[in-house]
Formats: sequence, structure tokens, C-alpha cells
Amino acid sequence: MKHAHPSPFGATVLPSPGGVHFALWAPTAPQVVLEHGPTPHPMLRNEEGWHHLTLPEAAPGDPYRFRLPDGLRIPDPASRYNPDDVHGPSVVIDPRQYDWQHDTWRGRPWEEAVIYELHVGCFTPEGTFSAAAKRLQDLASLGITAIELMPLADFPGQRNWGYDGVLQFAPDASYGTPDDLKALIDTAHGLGLMVLIDVVYNHFGPEGNYLHAACPPFFNPAHQTPWGAAIHYDGAQARTVRDFFVHNALYWVEEFRFDGLRMDAIHAIRDDSPTHIAVEVCHALRDGPGRERHVHVVLENDANQASLLARDAQGRPAAATAQWNDDLHHAVHVLATGETDGYYIDYTDDPVAQFGRALAQGFIYQGQPSPFRAGEARGEDASRLPLGAFVSYLQTHDQVGNRAFGERIHAIGDIALVRAAWACLLLSPHVPMLFMGDEFEASTPFLYFCDFGPELSRAVSEGRRAEFGRFKAFADEAARARIPDPNAASTFEASKLRWDEWDDPLHAAWRVQVGEMLALRQRRLAPLLAGQRGAGRFETTRDGLLRVEWTLADTTRGEDGARLHLLAHFGEGPVEGIGAPPGEVLYATAVDRDGSQNGLLRAARGGVFVTLQEPGLA
Repeated sequence: MKHAHPSPFGATVLPSPGGVHFALWAPTAPQVVLEHGPTPHPMLRNEEGWHHLTLPEAAPGDPYRFRLPDGLRIPDPASRYNPDDVHGPSVVIDPRQYDWQHDTWRGRPWEEAVIYELHVGCFTPEGTFSAAAKRLQDLASLGITAIELMPLADFPGQRNWGYDGVLQFAPDASYGTPDDLKALIDTAHGLGLMVLIDVVYNHFGPEGNYLHAACPPFFNPAHQTPWGAAIHYDGAQARTVRDFFVHNALYWVEEFRFDGLRMDAIHAIRDDSPTHIAVEVCHALRDGPGRERHVHVVLENDANQASLLARDAQGRPAAATAQWNDDLHHAVHVLATGETDGYYIDYTDDPVAQFGRALAQGFIYQGQPSPFRAGEARGEDASRLPLGAFVSYLQTHDQVGNRAFGERIHAIGDIALVRAAWACLLLSPHVPMLFMGDEFEASTPFLYFCDFGPELSRAVSEGRRAEFGRFKAFADEAARARIPDPNAASTFEASKLRWDEWDDPLHAAWRVQVGEMLALRQRRLAPLLAGQRGAGRFETTRDGLLRVEWTLADTTRGEDGARLHLLAHFGEGPVEGIGAPPGEVLYATAVDRDGSQNGLLRAARGGVFVTLQEPGLA
């Protein structure tokens, strides 16, 4: 079947007898000229500031751009494809040309989600959609059920994390064509994999954003974000601005058949409207036509607003499905590495207990004062949320790439504790997420990289080195000079996964262990997670022993009360005489029966012991 999202923005290919309709919202421009072929075409302006024109001779594949009254020539802000980068012309795309092979795909319920975050450019040596599609079978066989693509919106240059995108509807051409992206998603669906896309609705990148020239009301200079003027979501002309992003969300889900979105840093969005734009996007995705398939929205929200994750009486999300859980990551990072700089200071008070709280309750900060934020209260009560509302991880692109040398946690932390934390997470009711390479403890770093023009590139390189200058390790200039230049192609190349490590004995043993845990999760835990409600319980001892208990539910048999028990040892081991949790043993590593005491356990450092207690059993 064919899939196309009807949108008032951009270029729309018309049905027979053909032609293309072009539309640009530029309310401050008295005249806009469409450049298509050798002849300029003045567009018609209406009272709302829309400029329209239909060209019967235009066709898919044609380049075009808009010329503003001052002579500036710009790409279409709603371009579906910009093969010559963000400063070049846009190309007319007919989305109906792709023939989907797995059109019966209806997604997967959220309780089955095991997410794998990847950067298309660094996931394979080729760094393309087509190359990534060829590796998906490996992920599906491992037990991954969803891939999350870092942002794809067209960015300046040939390499970028994606958070500097300026053409929200155009997949970056360095990865391939729009049809190549559709083929990647189609392949994933054929393997049973959901595909999420990371979208950035809080800012545009610093280079190539022509909306400032075409449509100044799109931004509100009275409000600044860390990346520039805030998007004007609540101004006099906010409806059109909001529609731009609502249509963008619908476009990815309807036209590309993504299974949902990850919305970047919504805490940085300035929106005083009665309905926050993030909530409006969630409602549009949930209530739109053809939603017989599963569509999920994951938030990044430093404010820990549990209210945005609330469930209705039937247990369905009222707005977002889940949120990235930095709290759990930060606690594990302190526990495994001992680092306490910056925001990690909030997690230094008994990190084992902090990790236990995160496993049991989701958020650690649910209204308590944050020392890092000078005592400011952070977060909301999350006690009524299912633990599936939390996407939890030991690292992400942020937590690796924001380090000066991009080291992964298994390279800098106590490996026994890192692996124990992975076992605790993968066999918990949280939705676990791996960052690409976690599954085989990749040796490659993930560095911050970009490809800006000369003036901006210098500012970024100097700014990054100056930022690290406040840390003791980079106090002298020679130390700062060793920090990789974000604009150097070598920095990007160093961040690519080495797939020969997948089968290398030094790496494969951990991959096999991860696969075994994920198989156990899907076979025994996933059927019990749909009905899970509310927080669990945890306790710690002074010797670093952690116990967590969660109540699950078997909705397929109408039963509730199944209990999942976790015992993990994060102290200096070994510890003996440990009371075993009740139930069937699902998983045990570095924990065994204490031969000297009947029924008790002995745990080595990093030991993990998981049991499942069926309803009605002591």
C-alpha cells in the first residue's frame, strides 16, 4: 500500500492529471517567488500570510526553492528532501511511490519494548539507512524489539548528532533518500522491530535555519533556550507554528510508518498555552485516523513531570507513554564509577540506595530539593505510574558523548558492578534501553561531532574545550588540546561501531549473556508487565546488598499479585548468610547456596539473584 500524510506545508504532488501545489507561510513577506525551472513564479498571498501556487508542469524529482523580497533564496522549511544540504534547493517528493512490503504491521504493545538507541551515521561503517537495515537481523535475534533513531532532520554538513537539524521534514541526505529510510523501517517491521524517531521540537540548529528570515513570528526573542530564541508556541500566531510540529509528528508516523517518537528536552520548550505542545502532539498521534496500530511517545523531561505520564482508568496513557529516566542512569554512574562532578552530586548519598529507589519507583526525584539546583524542588509524585512509564538505561548518546573523550561506562566503571546493574535493569519492569554497542561492550567511544561552516566550527571547538576547562583534569591548555575536535572527520570516524567485535571472544561472551537475559525477559516477564501498577519496594544493607520487590499482574489469566524479587550485591564481597527471596529462581550470577547454612545464599561482588513468586505462593 501507499502512505502519504496530507499537510498544508511544503510541496504536495497532485493526483491525475498531475502537477504540484507549493505553500509557504511567510506572514511578514508581501511577496514570495517560487523558483522552479528557468522561469520565476510569483506566488499568491492570502490574509493569513500563506503564499500558494500550483504548477501543472511540476513533477516529483524537480528541484525548487523560494525567493524572499530581499533576494534571499531559501529551501522549503517543510522540504521532504534536500540532497544538496540545508542551503541548497529542495526536491519534490511523491511519498506514494514507495510500495510497503509489511503493511499489515500493527506494532507491539509497550510492555514488550526493549529499545536500542542508534546513530545512523555511526551504527555501520557506511553510515547509511541501507547499511543499517542489513544489521537489524542481529538486533532482532539478540532480543531487541525496538530501535530508536537519533534525529534525522536535515542538518548542516555531512555529520552531526542530529540535534542541529533545521529541515524538520527532510531525512538528512547523508544517510540516503526518503525511500531508503522507508525501506529501513519496512525491514524492521518484517523482523518484528518497532522503530522510534527522536524529534527536536525545542530549538533549531544554528546554521541553515531560514525560518528566521522567512517567518520571524516563528520565534520569540523574549525567551531564550540554550540553543537560541525559543519557538513561539504561545504567541498571537501560535496556531500555525503549533500545526507545523503537529503535522511533523503525524508525517513521521503516517508517511514513514514510524511506531512513535522520542521528544527531545521538552523541559526546554517555552509554552504557556492551556495545552502544552508536547501534550497536543501526543493527542494528535493517539487520536488520528488509522490508529489501530500501536503508537508510542517517549519524552525527555528533566523536570520529572509524572503528570505527563498519567494513565486513564483502563491503564492507557493520557498523554505520553514513557519518559527517559536519567535518575536511574545517574545513580548507576555514581555507583559504578565513583564520579560526583556536576549533576552527579545529587546521587552521592548512598548510591546503592539511590539505584534501588530508581528500580523500585522510577524517578528518584519526586519533589525533593536538588543540591545541584541549589535546593530547588524537582519532580512530581510518580507512585501511581506503572514502571513501564520509565525508559531506563546505563548510558545514552548524551551521557557518553558529553564526556571529553566519549568513554563508555564499561570502560570507566567497575565492570562487575556495571554488569550487575545491567542484569538488574534488563530483568526489571522498566523498559530497558541499550545504546548501540552496549550489547557487546564496544571498545569505540562515542564523541561529540558536527560539520559546521568555518566560523561556527571554530567557535564550537573552542567553546567545547573551554567548557571542560572548569574540570581539574583539563585545567591546563595542553590537556584541553587533547580533546578531539568536534568538526574533524576523524572524530566522527572514531565513533563508528566496529562490527568485528560482535563475534570477537572478548566481546561476544557478554553479548550472549545479554541475549539470554532478554530471552528470559520476553518469555517470563513480558506477559506479566501489562497490568503492572505502582511502585515497588526496596531495602539496602550497609554491606552493599540491595533487595527490590515488584508486584506484577497476569492479565491473560485475570490474575494479579505475582511478585518479582531482585537481590544484588554492590558492596565489597563476598557476603554470606543471605536470606533467599521466595519463588522460582529465574536468574542467578555470582550467587549460590551457602553450604554451611541451610537455605541461605552467598553472593560475590556483582552477584545478582532474581526470583518470580506466583500468586498465592509463600
